[in-house]
Amino acid sequence: MRHINIPIFIPHLGCPNQCIFCNQRYISGTEQFNIEDVDSQIETVLSGINDDACCEIAFFGGSFTGIERDLMINLLDKAQKYVNDGKVTSIRLSTRPDYINPEIINILKKYTISAIELGIQSFSDEVLSKCKRGHTVYDTIEAIRLLNEAQIDFVGQMMIGLPGSTIDDEVFCAKKICELGAVGTRIYPTIVFANTELEELKENGEYLPLNVDEAVERSAIVLDVFLKNNVNCLRIGLCDSENLHSSDTFVAGPNSPSIGELVKSKLFLYKIINKLKYCQIDDIQNKDLIIYCPQNLKSQIIGHKRKNIAEISNKYKFNRIVVKEDLKLDAFKIKIQLEGGKA
Repeated sequence: MRHINIPIFIPHLGCPNQCIFCNQRYISGTEQFNIEDVDSQIETVLSGINDDACCEIAFFGGSFTGIERDLMINLLDKAQKYVNDGKVTSIRLSTRPDYINPEIINILKKYTISAIELGIQSFSDEVLSKCKRGHTVYDTIEAIRLLNEAQIDFVGQMMIGLPGSTIDDEVFCAKKICELGAVGTRIYPTIVFANTELEELKENGEYLPLNVDEAVERSAIVLDVFLKNNVNCLRIGLCDSENLHSSDTFVAGPNSPSIGELVKSKLFLYKIINKLKYCQIDDIQNKDLIIYCPQNLKSQIIGHKRKNIAEISNKYKFNRIVVKEDLKLDAFKIKIQLEGGKA
């Protein structure tokens, strides 16, 4: 069945912090929140969904468990009613690690929560401090411990290219998210939004945002960590609808609506080259390379404007390169074959 989130945005409610990269009102396109609109938002989405979809209500945008308690419980009650009526299957919400505590856990256990999306961002205290995140790595570990004890699944959200962050920091973050039991992840290359402290740092020359190629390369390395640990990546990059095309919103950074596809394509390139490095040069030259990939992924193997094929061709002297689908291959698994033998 198709999975559909019914997003309810609560811009910056419950979050007294102002992380240097955040301007939630711009990201969500919402400056005001009215609880009276929630039912109509849910009903509008439900009215256009067929019976073959699995729907859940997702509270995104702000730090849900940090909002005023009566409002939080009221929203959860509204969502739970749709669960009880069989219109949706569950509730999902996003929050910060320092807004998970025993009181919050006791409240959440009363509802049909599918997962908590936890804005971890980094497992480096230095990076968190530079970003004025307002919590430490210890807070993250403690929040995950409480969620695990309560048997509430969590999705670990992390960012690429934050101030002070290196690829080693990001790989470490991905490994910790896996090690601590995440059921999923989201990878967000850092975008510089207008009216944020990060914009000021960029203008002052104190922060250099990643370009698209750099973000794709680092995100692909991180994605590989998650895949090797069987942690599903729900998304790479912000949604294309999140006001990224407006000059009033977007300032700098790896802003590409296809960044997720570019990252996956880059990862496939890494996998192909890694397999080829075990081949002898004499086995490669003037032979055909056949690359087998999962169904519907040929374009990711070939790359945007055949970039992957061009890079492989420049590195090795194949007679030709052919990409074929293999229905037996799982996602992100590939198989290569040389004319007259396997590699």
